[in-house]
Amino acid sequence: MNQDSADPETPAPHLFGAALWMLGAVVSFSTMAVAGREVFKELDVYQLMFYRSGIGLVMVLIYASLTKNGFRHFRTKRLKLHFVRNMIHLVGQFGWFLALGLIPLAQLFALEFTTPLWIAVLAPFLLGERLTKTRLLAVILGFCGVMVVLRPGLETINIGSIAMLIGSIGFACSMMVTKRLTPTEKPITILFYMALVQTPVGLMLAFTQLHWPGLITSLWLILVAILGFTAHFCIVRAMRLADAIVVAPMDFLRLPLITAVGILLYNEPIELWVLAGGVLVLLGNYTNLMAERRKA
Repeated sequence: MNQDSADPETPAPHLFGAALWMLGAVVSFSTMAVAGREVFKELDVYQLMFYRSGIGLVMVLIYASLTKNGFRHFRTKRLKLHFVRNMIHLVGQFGWFLALGLIPLAQLFALEFTTPLWIAVLAPFLLGERLTKTRLLAVILGFCGVMVVLRPGLETINIGSIAMLIGSIGFACSMMVTKRLTPTEKPITILFYMALVQTPVGLMLAFTQLHWPGLITSLWLILVAILGFTAHFCIVRAMRLADAIVVAPMDFLRLPLITAVGILLYNEPIELWVLAGGVLVLLGNYTNLMAERRKA
């Protein structure tokens, strides 16, 4: 079945609603970056991922226990697809958190914004969406932006940058699998299996260094888990209103927001190359988004 980006019959209010949900994701992810930085003062990336998933699992169970249908939300006939989604997402999450402690926030988010461009490349194979000339142009602009951010040959490409690029591919694949799930699965169901799969995997990765964090770090961890929950809940709701290739570029406001956060909280310098490359990536996303909106 061909699921071309924005269905021509999709009413404009659906796109507006998707944009509002993505705004919630923008705020959640940006704040989570700050909370994650604070956690790294005591814990490593493996422990952070484990605690985040474990707290998230508890939150999902509490939420389900307070709703009308309770744990029946967790019934699914697509367990294999849930497992595949969450193992892929784990790669993206690991890349994001690893890069968070290694590179400036503006660079982190500029590289993360290649996620929609990877979707444009991979969606024809995984979702049956068409790679139009506009989408190809968006990908080219995004690739040029990445080259400007990394400046290979002029700057040493560090492990944080590589981790974030791998993470962005993981996020892209995860979002496309999410799109496959949303016609039959509720947001709470997707979130439950995300936490259920990632918690034991995170425990195995963190086991040798695992220890109980201090009070302040624990509070930051809880905030990371809450924001991770709200961010993914917002993304899933947005996915139910518009196609993946339309929803993904809607969070481009994160780049100027996180640049300001980096300056104010961490005294990170404004790197014009990073901003210029980020603008090219965002321009590619914006070009793609405008083309899809005209179809709507």
